[in-house]
Amino acid sequence: MESQGQEKVRINKYLAANGICSRREADRLIEQGKVTINGRTAVMGDKAGRTDIITVCGKKTGGENKKAVLAFYKPKGVVCTEKDRHAEKIITDMVNYPIRVTYAGRLDKDSEGLLLLTNDGDLIQAMMKGSGSHEKEYIVKTDKEIKPDFLDKMERGVYLKELDITTKPCKTEQIGKFTFRIILTQGVNRQIRRMCSVFGYEARAIKRIRVMNITLDNLQEGKFRELTKEETAMLYHMCGLKEE
Repeated sequence: MESQGQEKVRINKYLAANGICSRREADRLIEQGKVTINGRTAVMGDKAGRTDIITVCGKKTGGENKKAVLAFYKPKGVVCTEKDRHAEKIITDMVNYPIRVTYAGRLDKDSEGLLLLTNDGDLIQAMMKGSGSHEKEYIVKTDKEIKPDFLDKMERGVYLKELDITTKPCKTEQIGKFTFRIILTQGVNRQIRRMCSVFGYEARAIKRIRVMNITLDNLQEGKFRELTKEETAMLYHMCGLKEE
């Protein structure tokens, strides 16, 4: 985001910096006439700043809006994308919120659980930084009984041949014959499924129950809620950011 309130940048850069979409996607939306600045349809090359009122596909994204951070229970089968003509259900089908928000960290289509949504690009970037080692907690059900050494090996880090990386050490806890809890501090694509596969296990169900200080708690599947002031303040603090 801009370092000074009145500084203006090209509209595609503004939308990307605020976590709305990529520059390429912004260009496409502008060409389709789906972006407005202060009520006027934007054109390529237009500039915008924080005092401008911007809408994307009819949803307000700019101006002096307060930061919005939502906790959303993503159901299994919903795809973490804002536009995919091949997907049966996408995030924007599920979240009807007056301010345009996007996800900070994905969950794959076959997983369910907590997803944080926000209109603050700085927060998204801070949460996605691998160096931040921000905790994400999951409950995993496997296709066969868990053996004692399986979780020990998972905790030490697992070499994923297809990605040529070794996962960071993590914390695990067995909570059932076929179920375990795992806390990760990195965001490798389909990480838990890949880690389990190395040791001959299939992750039949994955549910994310916590992201940093935010928990799924009693949130119903497919529903979302705004974070409390206390939750938001702690989240920003853990990310090394100041709320504006």
